[in-house]
Amino acid sequence: MTTTELLATVRRVEVRTNRLVNDTMVGAYLSHFKGRGMDFEELREYMPGDDVRNIDWNVTNRMGRPFVKRFREERELTMVLALDISASSAFGSLRRSKREFAAEIAATLAMSATRSSDKVALLLFTDQVELFLPPRKGRRHILRVIREMLAHEPKQRGTNIPAALGFLNHVVHRRAIVFLLTDFLHSYGNASPGPAVTLLPSDTEKDRLRGNRDTIQEIGLTHSRHDLVCLHLHDPRESTLPNAGLLTIEDAETGELLEIDSARASVRERFVRTNAARLAELDRALNRAGVETLRFSTSDSFAQILQRFFETRRGRRRG
Repeated sequence: MTTTELLATVRRVEVRTNRLVNDTMVGAYLSHFKGRGMDFEELREYMPGDDVRNIDWNVTNRMGRPFVKRFREERELTMVLALDISASSAFGSLRRSKREFAAEIAATLAMSATRSSDKVALLLFTDQVELFLPPRKGRRHILRVIREMLAHEPKQRGTNIPAALGFLNHVVHRRAIVFLLTDFLHSYGNASPGPAVTLLPSDTEKDRLRGNRDTIQEIGLTHSRHDLVCLHLHDPRESTLPNAGLLTIEDAETGELLEIDSARASVRERFVRTNAARLAELDRALNRAGVETLRFSTSDSFAQILQRFFETRRGRRRG
């Protein structure tokens, strides 16, 4: 992609996501995230009507009369977009790859945040941290975020989610809203002795469990420190095989090749079952970790899913 083409693509994404934000996202984002945090403001003597839960008992004991802590709503939040740009993200059976799709979703979230005067950070990762842009505000920063999401050339092909989240927990000290955008198709490098997790029928439950364990643990740890939401990106072709005769399938992250006869109904059915089992296992593990997960297909619109997500969380918060 030339510089001119890249700039045109960045501008196109900005215009499209701006429209989505204006039409559907800002109100939902504001109603859910604003006021989530509280900053300490002052200590003063207790007055009738104050919430007794805010009494500072240490000061009260020292002074001999009750004192309460006062808080104010934290108006400025930080959003972190953690984007998986491993080799599998380049796959796309339709008009756009999973990475391009992820960039549009992330750009919409970033636009919503910047409209609310919140800071946005970007973490791009493969099986190593490829790029980190610290939290900042402003249109110029958001345009750079979009540009990097679309154009950064990854140095590695694999995926290591635990390493990416470990880095994030080290550099982002204040509680943040973290959106993890990934297809959960992992090759773990040194993080696990298991092979790459693929959709090929040769995968076994033992291999996937061995590979997922560290990932789910790190996701749970990150969620305990931040507000983590997993955005699972999926291409329709990853769920079913076409009836196309003999096929050679390559794992994009490991280069492993497998020959299959897609003309056989039993092979296609096994492919579907393997994928369904993988997704069910992933859902159970993320649910046990207490992490909310949204699944997006590259064939569908994402704005309504995001809006429903924000509105659902707003309803739970009010309840």
